[in-house]
Amino acid sequence: MLENILHQFDMLNTISKLSICLLLTALGTGLLYLILFYILRPIFRRFERDIAIVTLNVSAYPALTVFAIFGLKITFGKLVSADLFGAIEHILTPILIITISYWSVQLFIEVFIYYLKEYTKKTEVMWDDVLLPILSAVVPVIIFLGGGVLVISSFGVDLSGIWVALGGATFVLGFALQDILSNFFSGVVLLIDTPFRFGDILLLEDGSIGMLRRIGIRVTQLYIFSNHCDVYIPNSVLQGQKLTNLSRPTSLYYNSIEIEIPSEGNLEDSKKLMQEIVLAHPDTLGDMDAKLEVIDRYYNAEGSDAALVEQQEVGKSRLLAEQEVNLKLEEIEQALESLVVTVQFAEKGGLTQDERENLQQEYLAILELFGFQVIEATEDSRAVVNFEEYNEEGLIELIRQWYRIWLRDPNLLDDDQYFISEEWEQKINLLKRRAQRLYQKISNPQADETRLDDYVIDIIKWIREKLKVPRKKWQEPQIRMIGMNHDESSVYLELQIGFFVDDIKLEDGKRGDRVRSQIYQEIFSNLRNTYLNWNGIKPIGESESEDNGNAVDASINQSPVSSFVQTGLDQTTAKQGFAFYLSVGRNKPGVKSQKTLKG
Repeated sequence: MLENILHQFDMLNTISKLSICLLLTALGTGLLYLILFYILRPIFRRFERDIAIVTLNVSAYPALTVFAIFGLKITFGKLVSADLFGAIEHILTPILIITISYWSVQLFIEVFIYYLKEYTKKTEVMWDDVLLPILSAVVPVIIFLGGGVLVISSFGVDLSGIWVALGGATFVLGFALQDILSNFFSGVVLLIDTPFRFGDILLLEDGSIGMLRRIGIRVTQLYIFSNHCDVYIPNSVLQGQKLTNLSRPTSLYYNSIEIEIPSEGNLEDSKKLMQEIVLAHPDTLGDMDAKLEVIDRYYNAEGSDAALVEQQEVGKSRLLAEQEVNLKLEEIEQALESLVVTVQFAEKGGLTQDERENLQQEYLAILELFGFQVIEATEDSRAVVNFEEYNEEGLIELIRQWYRIWLRDPNLLDDDQYFISEEWEQKINLLKRRAQRLYQKISNPQADETRLDDYVIDIIKWIREKLKVPRKKWQEPQIRMIGMNHDESSVYLELQIGFFVDDIKLEDGKRGDRVRSQIYQEIFSNLRNTYLNWNGIKPIGESESEDNGNAVDASINQSPVSSFVQTGLDQTTAKQGFAFYLSVGRNKPGVKSQKTLKG
């Protein structure tokens, strides 16, 4: 029957054959349209991920065009004369090349780059964040240039002369664009070395402090806090500078204040007061229990700014939430360390099936502490393991409760709330990926069964160094006597107050300045009360007047600094001391220097 149809087709004239072939091409294109839009589209819409439907949307019309052009080329190649076919082919081939080039660029940008960007958000390296913008800018140009060359070749143009001219032009451009090329390769070197990440705070050689926004092909973009503006530095210039990364290894940073107190004062009690004031500030580092013990004692005097009172209330809630996170982290780390011992014992002689199941059950208990529930499913005839968050008392939910309280801090800027949320959600996603990867290793160790303990140790190390760095003893406030000073009538003791602030990038890099100012004001407010009794400080517990019969201010009796000067001050010395603090040191500056050093 088929032979009969072909014989009858051969008996037709050329116009009839051409009409039938064009009709078949149209029908084939229509059938492909129905398949793409009415069969595949509803199916792809059911998928959880949208990569299939996006690929279909990008490919539908280019695929129809390519199919139609190939049908036309086959039709005209069989039924028309060679001369006519050559003329038609000169039209169809460029259209086909342009269509395929456009199709390739759209697939690259809308599918490959888009989903690779989603992947890079879950990784900890920086080079992929910079490489993708470069690829998305360069690859489409290369594809279109290649398509353009093929289009020109399809018209029979000899390109040998063009290649020679292009080689000469490249040689000339190499000299003309040497600065641009230098900046480009400097940017590549910065990516390979990865000395910083986006969002890190950098100290430049000129003393400017800024946040790294992006590394481009030619320049690096920094946001300078002091000027509230973006600065663009050529990559070659930046590579040649000595840069200090204030965000590494942690985002906390060191501040110090130098003040003077009269030598008649009780040095040890004065140091204790200053240390408590620093600890009572919610944005400084220190022993968590000690901070919670003293946080209600300071920064809450009558007439205090409402924002300061709110800062302390939110700060206390934040510290309590962070304490819960720390306790849960300790519990998880202990469980993981126990798992390491179990794995090391089981690895001797190889893992049996029972040992694998025991390890899996022990790790499932740890996942519950994280707040993950393992959901096993089957997709495309293969087993897939997904992690779902379900435990309100798990680490993940405790972290979210903690940073959401932090977002209520009245001192935070709008950008700070975005930074905090993005940072911790990214860490949660990374933790989820690492926990899932370890689960897969434990469930199916295969060739890695002798290295399972190394994988567990790696996740312990990541939790301690990347997820949340535990507070250290050396981060607690330090009060040191660094010297003495004097004027015509008094001698002053020079003290240095050193403390760490929790995050350098918040409040446009000025969080430390605010904390330092508030600490100094609170110290000034408390120590000033020491000098309100001109005839000496009354010991704690007395409520009557001093030897001269004058009444003592009740606020002095209740003040925690009421015994800081154990020997009575004569009237002249007391007035001089009070004047010293009231004027922030008319003879000597109350704050002699302010240092910001990275800890």
